[in-house]
Amino acid sequence: MKLGLINSAWAQAGRDTAWGIHKTREIGFDCIDIFADPLDIDALERRLIRRECQKAALPIISVCCVATGLIDFNPAVQRFHLERCGRYLDMCCEFEAQNLLLVIGEYLWNQEVIPPEVQWQTAIENCRRLADEAEHLGLKIALELEPFPLSLVNSVPSMVQFIDEVNHPAFRANIDISHLHLAKADPAEIQGLRGRAIHVHISDCDGRVHGDLPPGRGVVNFKPWLDQIAALQIDGAISIELEYSPEPDQIDAWVREAFESTAKLLQQAGLR
Repeated sequence: MKLGLINSAWAQAGRDTAWGIHKTREIGFDCIDIFADPLDIDALERRLIRRECQKAALPIISVCCVATGLIDFNPAVQRFHLERCGRYLDMCCEFEAQNLLLVIGEYLWNQEVIPPEVQWQTAIENCRRLADEAEHLGLKIALELEPFPLSLVNSVPSMVQFIDEVNHPAFRANIDISHLHLAKADPAEIQGLRGRAIHVHISDCDGRVHGDLPPGRGVVNFKPWLDQIAALQIDGAISIELEYSPEPDQIDAWVREAFESTAKLLQQAGLR
């Protein structure tokens, strides 16, 4: 599998987009994922991302999208997020990416007032609409599991159920190792995602809260996870997700450390 980096690692440290793209290649990554909202960047920025990734020979695998409003109870909010996700899919196509990494939201009001099955069904219907758009553009959507108690998809069984109910060839799963560890999943569970998973995120954590640390700085035992991922034979990429370095001025060393530790882990698992 290719080893990539989500470029938000650089943006959160205040680094220039083009600088971050070329530093990603310099460190040794095979590919890159882009965290950018099409409603927040203009045509010039999109052209810069596409051009600089081409110059660096760094293919864009995934574009990350957080769209919690897809399950809002207000129809107008849902329509906005459907349109916004459509813009994301257009940007994926423009970048020649493979998938849109999608994060949906949480149950409202502690699963009270609005029946949770209503929110679940709203999410299914809206994701099926987006999958139709993705398929038309030759793309796929990779749904990310979030390890929080009220997240709609917060376990492997709920991920399998959600994907199966969307029931669309363009709607697949992302495997996020740190999130699964926080959700107290067993590595063997991800065999339930065989034929459903197309993308992987890797990072470490302290075992208690969401952290996105370089592998080796937390408590995750990566070997059983990577062995299970190898068994899935996913034809895709593993992307390092790093957030909020404690020393933003040392972000180069932070990313380089993550690359080196992850590359070693992947080599040991026969994944790279």
